[in-house]
Amino acid sequence: MNYKMPHQETLLVVDDVPANINVLLEILTTMGFKVLVAQDGKTALQRAEYTQPDLILLDIMMPNMNGFDVCGILKSQEKTQDIPVIFMTALADTEDKVKGFSLGAVDYITKPFQHEEVLARITSHLELRKLQKRLEEELEIGKKHAIELEKRNTALNAFTRTVAHELKNPLNGIMGFSEVLLFECSRDSLLKETLVEHLQLIHQSGKQLHDIIEALLLLARDQLVKTNTQPLEMSYIINEVLTNRLAYMCRQFQAEITLPESWPTAMGYAPWIGEVWANYLSNGLKYGGQPPYLKLGADIQNDEMIRFWVHDNGPGIDAKAKALLFEPFTRLHKNRAEGHGLGLSIVRQIVEKLGGNVGVESIEGQGSTFYFTLPQEKNESVEE
Repeated sequence: MNYKMPHQETLLVVDDVPANINVLLEILTTMGFKVLVAQDGKTALQRAEYTQPDLILLDIMMPNMNGFDVCGILKSQEKTQDIPVIFMTALADTEDKVKGFSLGAVDYITKPFQHEEVLARITSHLELRKLQKRLEEELEIGKKHAIELEKRNTALNAFTRTVAHELKNPLNGIMGFSEVLLFECSRDSLLKETLVEHLQLIHQSGKQLHDIIEALLLLARDQLVKTNTQPLEMSYIINEVLTNRLAYMCRQFQAEITLPESWPTAMGYAPWIGEVWANYLSNGLKYGGQPPYLKLGADIQNDEMIRFWVHDNGPGIDAKAKALLFEPFTRLHKNRAEGHGLGLSIVRQIVEKLGGNVGVESIEGQGSTFYFTLPQEKNESVEE
């Protein structure tokens, strides 16, 4: 019978008789094993802990510390408890074998050694241990996937529970103002200014509805799509958000927004980063000062990340509220503005998927600074 090992495995032979060690060395090294030797229990424990062999061949009858004692200590220590132990003995007493198994041994080899028996028992237990390790690794991977799936399902379920309720408000607004327009138009008494105002409100309600739907679709894409990051034109992204998504809000709140002259280049995915800015800026408009003053900026950090931020002149946020801000369905100030409470949780998921992090710094009475970080473009030099 021929045994061929796929790679060199380490065995620790523990025996106080040199002749027995020599026989095993000849058998095992010929088959490609790496063999370590210990001639007493104390040395065996030290080498087992230090080298972590794949299997231990352990003699029972040794002076000072017998094999049973050594096995008991091996199985009691975290570093060595999973190493298979095969006892080597000339004893044929069933009671001794039972004792060995009760201590955690996996098998016995009887002296004098039979070449084929030694190899068969060793290789079978090594293969069994490799299989066990593979199963443990697969189980660990499965656990991680299950945890990740549970997190994603929790987020999606949370959205599902609130979609019906959250879509009602903007839809009711659209329907209500539409009915007013129809009624007034039918009387042919609607003034032009009132007509424009109502149309603006309809448009704003429709935009709110659109943003909620986009948030839902964005999260769904985030779960399913792996996006390649690209250098971001941050000036263009912010201009698009302010012009196409937040222009009416800026006029409504009479906001003042200050932008830097230039932006450092970060890596990301433009549609997602547009959603981040839209959430941060709309929160600043709704919850900032009256009127709101927003200042935007970016700082290059020492860890090759860029920190983008929005500072508002609002009342600030207490520590308890800050801890919950980026959780789903958290609203900043329920009495000041309506919202679906999903924006900041989406911001966090987007930024973390792109390799960054989010946060807020705030002192009550001194405004708040919401920030997110993104990786810096690799070839961009850092100016001193």
